Amino acid sequence: MKITGNKLYQRVAASITEAIEAGRWSPGSRLPGERDLAEEYKVSRPTIREAMIALEMKGWIEARHGSGLYVTKRDHGSGERADALNFDVGAFDLTEARILFEGEAVALAAVSITDEQIAELEGLLEEMAADDSNEPSVMDADHRFHLAIANATGNAAIRSVVDYLWDLRVNSPLAANMFARAKRGGITPRVEEHRPILDALKAHDPHAARNAMRRHLRGVVDDLLEATELEAMERARNEIETRRDSVARRLKIGSA
Repeated sequence: MKITGNKLYQRVAASITEAIEAGRWSPGSRLPGERDLAEEYKVSRPTIREAMIALEMKGWIEARHGSGLYVTKRDHGSGERADALNFDVGAFDLTEARILFEGEAVALAAVSITDEQIAELEGLLEEMAADDSNEPSVMDADHRFHLAIANATGNAAIRSVVDYLWDLRVNSPLAANMFARAKRGGITPRVEEHRPILDALKAHDPHAARNAMRRHLRGVVDDLLEATELEAMERARNEIETRRDSVARRLKIGSA
C-alpha cells in the first residue's frame, strides 16, 4: 500500500519506510547521509531532519557510533507504518510559518504599537534576562513577548494565528520532541536576539521590525539543526566512553 501524508516530511518518511520494507536497506544497514537523501528526495535539509527524527521516535532508525543513521527494524504492519508518520507539524515547518506570519505581524505592530505596549515588551525582556536560561519562566516570557507583539497589531485574527502557532510547539509531538532536543543541547531563548525587534518597534519602523523578527526566527532554525546534530554526537561520545570503560575493565582483569 502506498502511504502518503499531508506534510512533506511525512511523504519523505513514508518513502524511506517503503524502501526499507522493499529491502533497499536491511536492518543494521546504514542510511545515506543527510545531504544525499536531500538530493535524492529533492527536499531541504530541515525536511530530511524532521523525517529522520520522526522515524527515530518510532524506532525505525537509530543514530549509532557517530557514523550516521542505521535501520533497526523492517516488518511493520500497515497500520503501524501509517501511525509512525503521524506526528503532525515539525519544528522546522512551524518556524517557517512563524517567519511568515510573525514577520508581517511585527511590521503591522510597528505602525500602531502604543507606549504602554512597548513598556510591556521591555518588562518581558527584563524577565528573560533576569531568569536562568533553563528555567520555564524564560520560555513563558518569550511566549508572552511574541503574543504581545501580535496583540499590538490590533487584529484579533492575527493574534489567534500566532497563538495557535505557539500552541503547536507543545501539541505537535514532532515539534515538541525537536524543541526538547534543542533544550537538552542548551539552546534557549536569547534576549539579545529580541532587543533589535523591540528597538524597531520603538522606532515605529515596519521594515526594520520585519527584518529583525525574521533574523531571530531564522536563528531558531539554525539552532534546531545544530541541536539535533549535537545530540547525535553526544550519543556517539557516550557510547565511545562506555566501550572505553569496558575495554579498561577487561584489560584490568587480564593484568591481574
